Amino acid sequence: MSLELAYFYGSEAEQYSFYRIPKVLLADRRYKSVTMEAKVLYGLMLDRMGLSVKNGWMDGEGRVYIYFTLEDAMNMMDCGHNKAVKLFADLDSIGLIERKKQGQGRPTRIYVKNFILPLSPDAPPEAPPPQPPGDGQTSSLGKSALPPAQAALTSETGKSALPGRGGLDFPKGDTNKTDKNDTDLNDTESSIHPPTPAPPPRRRQRDGQDRMDQMDAYRALIHENISYGDLLQNHPYDADLIDGYVELMVEVCCTRRETVRVNQEDIPTAVVRSRFLKLDREHILYVMEAMRQNTTRVGNIRAYTLSALYNAPATIGQYYTSQVSHDLAQGWGVGA
Repeated sequence: MSLELAYFYGSEAEQYSFYRIPKVLLADRRYKSVTMEAKVLYGLMLDRMGLSVKNGWMDGEGRVYIYFTLEDAMNMMDCGHNKAVKLFADLDSIGLIERKKQGQGRPTRIYVKNFILPLSPDAPPEAPPPQPPGDGQTSSLGKSALPPAQAALTSETGKSALPGRGGLDFPKGDTNKTDKNDTDLNDTESSIHPPTPAPPPRRRQRDGQDRMDQMDAYRALIHENISYGDLLQNHPYDADLIDGYVELMVEVCCTRRETVRVNQEDIPTAVVRSRFLKLDREHILYVMEAMRQNTTRVGNIRAYTLSALYNAPATIGQYYTSQVSHDLAQGWGVGA
């Protein structure tokens, strides 16, 4: 459906502001891996820098930062939550933005990095502009360099005789005039039911890529929710354990099954996914501590970990309350 829109007249075309995408993001090959949607989001963030300057949003080193939430990206890019998370992750991974979590419910600071790159040392030199052909030449090589006899042999416009097979309009390549060209004995119908050609693998590849993108988006979201970088920095020896928790949650969030087996019950996948996306750093630390204190032998460690992560929001308060009560009881006993 075509919209009935008015024309611009005179100076009316200058009265609007525009979002701008730096040309280097489109021209420099080092930004080729960034999707066009991520580049548009970067342009929106650059525009937000003006508001930061007006409000004086600068850190102690004078670096300007902005506030740009996932909801802002979803509204302005007209995309879903997972897509917005993926766009943020793309910009973060290439280094165009840097996110700093502030904690205590405050929004994340985003530093929009300078997109100007130093000249690549292995950049190919610019090709010289093409020179116009000289007099009497139709190409840069010039046909006059070949003797007439050789020019006739290399001409693409025809030969002294027609090809051995084919007609005037659709000549085929020259063929050897031997008895092997006789196709009367060729078996052109080797099977009444020829095998059906296999479908092209593009659809399968696309499905696989979509699933990988979905897993990357959930992984980035979970990393942000649990303050993944801080966890690794404070607990470097538990990196494998933390990564195992993250991958288990990503696997469950991306499963195509309608239910997930948790606590020996089939719980709707949407419920489990919602619970996992609410876990934060304290929940992960609680699960790590609770599993360390467990002295019984665990037969199915995956199911046990899955249940511990799912139950964490409901049991963390009770656990620490019992710990406090135990410490107080111990203190009273010592004092007595």
